[in-house]
Amino acid sequence: MNKEQIIEAVEKMSVLELSELVKALEEKFGVSAAMPMMVGVAPSTAGGEEEKKEEKTSFGVELTSAGGQKIQVIKALREVTSLGLKEAKDLADAAPKMVKDGLSKEDAEEMKKKLEAAGATVTIK
Repeated sequence: MNKEQIIEAVEKMSVLELSELVKALEEKFGVSAAMPMMVGVAPSTAGGEEEKKEEKTSFGVELTSAGGQKIQVIKALREVTSLGLKEAKDLADAAPKMVKDGLSKEDAEEMKKKLEAAGATVTIK
């Protein structure tokens, strides 16, 4: 039996049958299907520096202060987000507040530049 035939057989199985197959394989070979998950966690705690490099793929932009030119900051907030006027004003008034999360480093830097050019104080997290 080649691997394509095995894959076809697995594709035709129900969830219950797959669960039973996993249990049978665990018993037959003395392994656990949960082990790879634990192995993935262990190196990350030991890796320290490597984890930080991999972890920081998404950044958030936080409005620390709207500053003295709140109207300009509100305009900039509307430009960099899709917020309406009231939502942008509420965000500026509620500082420190997260503006947007899950951005790439370049997008976060660009958003920070636009907001700071309007007079806001911004931090990237």
